[in-house]
Amino acid sequence: MKRSPCLIVVLWLSAPVAADPPPLPAAEATVHIHWQDAASHYDQDCTVYGKVVATKRIKNWCFLNFDPDWRTTFTVAIPAGAHDRFPEPPERLYADKEIAVTGRVIEYKGKPEIIVGRPDQIVIGATPPKGGDDGAKPTVPPAQPRVFDGTCTVASFNVLNLFDDADDPYHGDETTPAKPREQLERLAETIRRVDADVLALQEVESRGYLQRFVSALIPDLGYMHVVLIEGNDYRGIDVAVLSRLPVGPVTSYRHLRFPDGEGRPILFRRDLLRARIEPPGVEPFDVFVIHLKSKSGGDTPESLALRTGEARQIRKVFDEVLAANPEARFLLCGDYNDTLESEPVQAIIGTGPGRLGCFAEELEPDQHVSYNREPHRTMIDFILASPTMAKQYRKGSYAILQGSVSTLGSDHNPVVARFDLK
Repeated sequence: MKRSPCLIVVLWLSAPVAADPPPLPAAEATVHIHWQDAASHYDQDCTVYGKVVATKRIKNWCFLNFDPDWRTTFTVAIPAGAHDRFPEPPERLYADKEIAVTGRVIEYKGKPEIIVGRPDQIVIGATPPKGGDDGAKPTVPPAQPRVFDGTCTVASFNVLNLFDDADDPYHGDETTPAKPREQLERLAETIRRVDADVLALQEVESRGYLQRFVSALIPDLGYMHVVLIEGNDYRGIDVAVLSRLPVGPVTSYRHLRFPDGEGRPILFRRDLLRARIEPPGVEPFDVFVIHLKSKSGGDTPESLALRTGEARQIRKVFDEVLAANPEARFLLCGDYNDTLESEPVQAIIGTGPGRLGCFAEELEPDQHVSYNREPHRTMIDFILASPTMAKQYRKGSYAILQGSVSTLGSDHNPVVARFDLK
């Protein structure tokens, strides 16, 4: 008897490998509060606790109210398009229930509100965590505004790939792993030591992750303003500003076209970000943040041409600012990826009446390191000041906090300067 060929398939089955927990989970940045405190947490991700005392529908929106005076107090709003996701109408499901609702607290008509689109954002029967021995996460108080005394501490810090663990389909972030938890904690300790009123940052992946870092690890430092606009970097690293002081208009120069050092058209590799800082009682000033083309792969003529072009364009922007107002107050903070005597940095500093103030000469020789990896330990991060702003610099305050990746959480050391704005 002729036998037919037989195909045997062997399947190797194994238990699924558990994914590593994210270095900075979203839940860690969520603030747990009572509904009466919601107005102190605008633009924060919060879990809000309370009892629903009334529900109502207005124009097919469902509202859960926690106080009879619903016009001035916290409300949960559920849009009409989300109602079918709930097992029964939300106005019946949550009536007279103790709940916890998680979402972003926003301001609507002068009062706090969370808009809910999914039933898993609301937990019935939840009570506010007490903290302590029961292991529950304690309620986190809102950051308290600092009293402005006329002195402003400004710092610049390249934070070394502040990446999350999620793939961004629009950038090559999968080539860079999420920043390890240990580095995140060292980074938070460093920022706490610097204690700047305005902090310019480089190598941040997104505004959302920067906000999560602030909310989870440095919520008490008072950084009420988190500024980041998506730049041009292929990996997705951006420049950013954290500020305790009020922030006004913000400008990105990412779309500006200009020639490089050889005359070829280019864009900023990341961005030139400009944030107006508006301290109470004094004239505002601008903080510009840069991250020039790096020397990765060597100090090639191509990378020098890119940095030179970026530097000349930055100087052109400053010349236009000073032509419009010779007394303009501004700072340029960032990772210049070149040394003080280099052509790009000197092009930015300029000459004549518009020459920018540079305070690095105050440093002792052993302090001339802002990039801390061997064998390239050198000073490539600076804070420069417009002529008028330089007059308000507090002499002797310029400093570079020395360290390493293991002690600071970054391969760059933060640069700090103080200004007496009154």
